[in-house]
Amino acid sequence: MSGHSKWSTIKRKKGAEDARRGKMFTRLARDIMVAVREGGGDVNFNAALRLAVDKAKVANMPKDNIERAIKRGTGELAGGTLEEVTYEAYAPHGVAVLIQCLTDNRNRTLSHVRAVFNKNGGNMAEQGAVSWMFDTKGYITLTAGQMDSDDIFLIAADAGAEDVEFSDETVEIYTPPTELHTVVQTLEEVGLKVEEAELSQIAQNEIELPPKDTISIMNIIELLEELDDVDKVYSNLNFSDEALAILEAA
Repeated sequence: MSGHSKWSTIKRKKGAEDARRGKMFTRLARDIMVAVREGGGDVNFNAALRLAVDKAKVANMPKDNIERAIKRGTGELAGGTLEEVTYEAYAPHGVAVLIQCLTDNRNRTLSHVRAVFNKNGGNMAEQGAVSWMFDTKGYITLTAGQMDSDDIFLIAADAGAEDVEFSDETVEIYTPPTELHTVVQTLEEVGLKVEEAELSQIAQNEIELPPKDTISIMNIIELLEELDDVDKVYSNLNFSDEALAILEAA
């Protein structure tokens, strides 16, 4: 298992960083807009949008805010003229990083992203220098519950999944980009609760570092994720169990 879902779980347990910074609703609205851009504005045919809306509801985001975010994503309302841009970079120890942003000002966003790397021993890379190391995949996480892992594997595989990985109660499922919605729909139909469903950038090969260096890189990723314009950060870092255990205990 890559460990990325474990890292996400640890961050959630340690508290809602976005909420403490007063950015939670802004980030939720952006997640909704991105989901609409990628799969349309109908929650019945866009699994990623349905999950983004569910998260917003759990966070008590007002219904009007949710509806406005959807309409901005479809272009029905002004304010949805955000541009998607991806930056490529290297963190220390040769770790490749992709930073997907949603911005109304490329120069501002690039300046903020570059500053994180300049201050932490990394550097920006030319377009294409890093992206070739990643494949676009549908990425799903869910809680296994009482269902047998073999049954989950067969259900997901029959629906079109390429790979299924298990760890404790967490299941990670990888699909071709075109099969993401079908696999999510099939999993939900058999009663499984999907926690995340999105198009993701999956590293073809991961770099494993000593725990101290791993934690240092993970801190850089967190700094990037805290930037207002940053939507997703991907790397080819192996999130080792030892490093995750240290962070969880901290």
